[in-house]
Amino acid sequence: MSVLNPRLHIFRLLTATLLGCCFVSLAHAELPSIRFDRLTPLGASAGTTVEAEIAGADIEEVRSLWFGHPGLTAVPIEGKDRGFHIQVASDVPAGTYDVRLIGRWGVSNPRLFSIDHGLSDVTEAEPNNEPSTAQIVAVNSAIAGMSDGNNEDVFRFTAKARQRILIDCQAGKLDSMLDATMSLASSDGRLLASSSDHNGRDPLIDFVVPADGEYLVRVYDLSYRGGFPYRLLITDRSHVETVFPRAVQAGQNVKIVALGRNLGEGSVESSWREADVAYVERTFDFMAPLEIAAGGLFPFAVHPTDHSVLPTAATCTLTGAQFQASPNGLANSQTLVVTDSAVTLEVEPNNTQEKAQVVTLPLFVSGRFDQPRDADWFEFEVPESGQYGFDVYCERINGHADPYLVVVDDQGNRINELDDFGHRINAFDGHLRDPAGMINLTEKRKYRVLVQDRYRRGGARYQYVLAIQKQKPDFYAAVIHSQNPGPGGTTVWRGGSVYMDVIIHQQQGYNEPITITAENLPPGLHVAPTVINNNSRGTLIISADDNAAEFTGPIKLFATGKSGDQTLRREVRAYSRVWTDAGMNSSRPTRDLVVAIRDSAPYRMEWSADNVEVEAGQEAMLTLRLTRRWNDLKADVTVQPISFPGNFQLANTSFKGDQTELAIPIAVQANTRPGSYTLAILGQAQVPFNKDAEAKERPNTLVSLPGRPITLRVIEAAKQ
Repeated sequence: MSVLNPRLHIFRLLTATLLGCCFVSLAHAELPSIRFDRLTPLGASAGTTVEAEIAGADIEEVRSLWFGHPGLTAVPIEGKDRGFHIQVASDVPAGTYDVRLIGRWGVSNPRLFSIDHGLSDVTEAEPNNEPSTAQIVAVNSAIAGMSDGNNEDVFRFTAKARQRILIDCQAGKLDSMLDATMSLASSDGRLLASSSDHNGRDPLIDFVVPADGEYLVRVYDLSYRGGFPYRLLITDRSHVETVFPRAVQAGQNVKIVALGRNLGEGSVESSWREADVAYVERTFDFMAPLEIAAGGLFPFAVHPTDHSVLPTAATCTLTGAQFQASPNGLANSQTLVVTDSAVTLEVEPNNTQEKAQVVTLPLFVSGRFDQPRDADWFEFEVPESGQYGFDVYCERINGHADPYLVVVDDQGNRINELDDFGHRINAFDGHLRDPAGMINLTEKRKYRVLVQDRYRRGGARYQYVLAIQKQKPDFYAAVIHSQNPGPGGTTVWRGGSVYMDVIIHQQQGYNEPITITAENLPPGLHVAPTVINNNSRGTLIISADDNAAEFTGPIKLFATGKSGDQTLRREVRAYSRVWTDAGMNSSRPTRDLVVAIRDSAPYRMEWSADNVEVEAGQEAMLTLRLTRRWNDLKADVTVQPISFPGNFQLANTSFKGDQTELAIPIAVQANTRPGSYTLAILGQAQVPFNKDAEAKERPNTLVSLPGRPITLRVIEAAKQ
């Protein structure tokens, strides 16, 4: 059982009372937007069909599902509201896939669906709350369960002596709010093992059967909350727990040593152990494609959702790949850092300054805290004076530690210490426990670097990658839909717009403008080029024409910037809010940004010009136009800025009565650096609305819609 980061444990305890129901409804009146709260079951085996049920809000007219793989399809079940048959083709690789609801009100946020090979799908059957009523299941089953309030689920299976059984309760990693605890007992009730928080919040038991017989598995929520789904795997199939090294050079064949269970031909017993049970290890060949390092990409077969006890966007600053021992087995993978530089392996003993491992720059070293209280020291000489980027990858590769980094000079003086970094913006949570930062170093001098877990933990899973290189400005870009208070899809109403938060992680001193553009857009859908100038966030506006055809599908966003003479083009990574929590961010990556076009927006706001030039220190006097697209919209429409950069000011104003134009000044501070800045505004109005178009009663509903953006090109003030 892994040891939980104490700070996260405290945070979870403080917020436990906030999580007492599946989704907290916030008072926020808007036009309908499909919210996907729950999918049961949470997975299936390839080549099978399972009966599924959906739950959420504004789902009364959902008739189809959108999957992140063409081999997954769904058919509504006749006579069963909210029921679908999900069909999984036999060639769908093991992994996790996004599922979205499609209906009259557009497209929903995604939920995860796991695909394994070779398991039998079983539905939990009540009553199974006591050993006497335990549900009988077979090894190599995947059980679709639901937590019981104030109770537990008990399962009975038969196993043979020396058989190695993996019992894996998957919930948090599949978007469920279950905080599962699990125990294993013999048929006479003797406790053999227990687990919680092994993979994020999810428990796992690795069990070598002592004697032929029956065994009991208990599953329950830590706070005994009911109604949360889980997927319980009881299997003797191959499973990789961790691998080494955790950094690879793109385009090079690398030997990966996998530690785990039942790894098949070529595996041997390892000296590494966990809970007094030895892993087996096996060596595999692996090659990361060159385009991963060149494009700053992170393709994944299994969503990286178990890096923390809470949903996180930790991998938003990772260039990496995933290693899978078998794409036709369990949905099990390990995350690796991919670099264009050679990789060094940490060598013990290096736990004191005097025994520091001598390395050269640029450096990518794959290391591990071998045992509790391990400290890893590295020594290098600086070839050239200047700023150097230091980066420790640990949470981003599910390394289980909470590392910190200390740099000392050749006189033993501590010159810097680095710790956590990353952005938390609205629903987006990219803050993580990995140290990163810039440090100025002097040529021909020697320095030593310490990397250590803050809680002095160690073992096979406590791995990290340390990168040190001369300043190399770069960036990562991400988007997340955050217009709704909870999880929501990106649906554009015809004639209107929707906005997304853009999050920029500027790496190693990057401070140049970044332009976001779109590709693969259907006719009638538009994304205005959006310029983010030396800022960590921006606002992206997606608009639909009045006559745009109904549409549901993925689009691609790209971010382009300059680093010296080099043009950097990065794919913008899409993220989704996971839960509706009071005051708590929760987000995870998705493979696709899916957009829908539906019905007609009640109003539209647009500037008289898309681009305007203004001197720093002056005001840009602009004209904003309003089109009331619904005849019964008579209320005032207020206008406010959306996350303007601090050096731009726009006072809140409104369209009164029959006004269709407003003269709006945007003030630009005198110290604003020259360049282009894309700004967005938000309108709000009380709009008569009823889901039933034939209903006579149409109560007022507060509807928030962004206007189409404007780009200000700021020039230097004229010299007096």
